[in-house]
Amino acid sequence: MKIAILDDWQNAARASADWTVLEHRAELVFFHAPFASEDEAATALAGFDIIMAMRERTPFPESLIARLPALKMFNLTGRRARLIDMAAMAARGIVVSTTGGGDNGSATAELALGLMLAVARGVPQGDAAIRTGNFQAGTKAGMDLAGKTLGVIGLGRIGQTMARYGTALGMKVLAWSQNLTPAQAVEGGAVYAPKAELLAQADVVSLHLVFSPRTAGILGEADIALMKPGAILINTSRAGLIDQPALLTALHDGRICAGLDVFDAEPVPLDHPLLNAPNTVLTPHIGYGTRDTFAEFYTQSIANVTAFLDGAPVNLFVP
Repeated sequence: MKIAILDDWQNAARASADWTVLEHRAELVFFHAPFASEDEAATALAGFDIIMAMRERTPFPESLIARLPALKMFNLTGRRARLIDMAAMAARGIVVSTTGGGDNGSATAELALGLMLAVARGVPQGDAAIRTGNFQAGTKAGMDLAGKTLGVIGLGRIGQTMARYGTALGMKVLAWSQNLTPAQAVEGGAVYAPKAELLAQADVVSLHLVFSPRTAGILGEADIALMKPGAILINTSRAGLIDQPALLTALHDGRICAGLDVFDAEPVPLDHPLLNAPNTVLTPHIGYGTRDTFAEFYTQSIANVTAFLDGAPVNLFVP
């Protein structure tokens, strides 16, 4: 029995859980780098019976699944699987299990808070300046957040946590999403505002929506144009929520700043235009990736695979 542990890009899997129970029953192979193409993934994974994948990293379309004849069980960290064709797996009789992990959204909300503070106070620029002997020379004065307005788009678990952070900083918090009502906004710690009003008033806009056909491009060129000069846009959700050419134009024009943890191509290629965009703080999609979350992900993944090997699979994927 061969088990592939994929997407361990931070080399965190081994230290996050006790793998002994599986090492005694199967050959484990850890993959620390992303696959360059579907062909590379198919070649590397063709002989594996079980794949343990990290959510939102390696895509598994039907075309790849069809090239994995030995695959019997697929384990996904988390419960969402936008990049995984579950129907194709089910059609081939592949057992799919999922895990909990990061369900309260605190890890992602904390990174959104960190990005907001880093952009507002120019933390990366200050760090770079002091390391090159410039101290304050070449840095810019930052923005107070107390007394400013935070606009939260998407007031689910993560959005509500971000709203509480804004309140703790002394910010006025507005919220909007397609189904949000004024009463729900108040329950979530914010004041409801229509999207256009939120964008026009907010000093910081933070996105916390699930990506879907309904939310794709929810911040388009006209929406970005409504934002205040110098406003900060934070995205720890999905890049597809924002019109990327419009975002790049606004950044290069100096109209807004941004803190981004998600990108339309991941890993981000060296020629990606955002890498040269001014007024940005970028992090490599680490929103949920904390030691605590990885410990939960991998401990539950090992339990899922063990249950499958014992003939009694658990935590089966529910469409």
